[in-house]
Amino acid sequence: MKSSSQADATATDRLLGLGVLAGPFYLIVGIAQALLRDGFVFARHPLSVLANGPGGWVQTANFIVTGAMVIAAAVGFRRALAPRSAAMSWFLGAFGASMLVAAVFRADPMDGFPVGTPNGPPTTISTAGLVHFAAGGLGFVSLAVSCLVAAWVMSRRNAPSLARLSLLAGIIILLGFFSGMVPGSWPVLGIWIAVVVGWAWLAVMSRQLIRAEVGPVENRPGRAA
Repeated sequence: MKSSSQADATATDRLLGLGVLAGPFYLIVGIAQALLRDGFVFARHPLSVLANGPGGWVQTANFIVTGAMVIAAAVGFRRALAPRSAAMSWFLGAFGASMLVAAVFRADPMDGFPVGTPNGPPTTISTAGLVHFAAGGLGFVSLAVSCLVAAWVMSRRNAPSLARLSLLAGIIILLGFFSGMVPGSWPVLGIWIAVVVGWAWLAVMSRQLIRAEVGPVENRPGRAA
């Protein structure tokens, strides 16, 4: 029979496991839709516009499920790295919460998607679209800040590789997201880069914490130091 501390460690690992799965789940579901739905062009559209039109409920569900997984992972980070990870966990949780908001307030149709939407950027923005955009901006900033705080936490825990990874990821996410706001031949390329880097960082960090390489050993019995 497991002791209380062993049960806590197992529960923490399960929460962190959702951090490993969140990014692949979101990208697989999103990219599968993008490949199957007419009018979607990777060079022109972010995955969020998939919430529009027939079948849009799939992307809405994708936001909800993935956002919940990120919030669970944030709880796992807090449990694994307490007491100095509170800020990192809160900002990561805010990123997950932003996905739930994005699910409720969907992005406006744009640039030919769904089929029948005029080409080019939208000339007006709905209230829902504005809230979605604001949630996305705050979410990406929160994720980037979580990475930057993680860089400090990992440096204090003598994990220089993870500190450098977190610092680089935070910078790329910020630059990628905001460069995606600048019109150009590939206006959403920066957003795609920010999304992929953010999910990769979350997966790597979660996996390393499951392996107990940077977590407090005293809170994770049965693991090697």
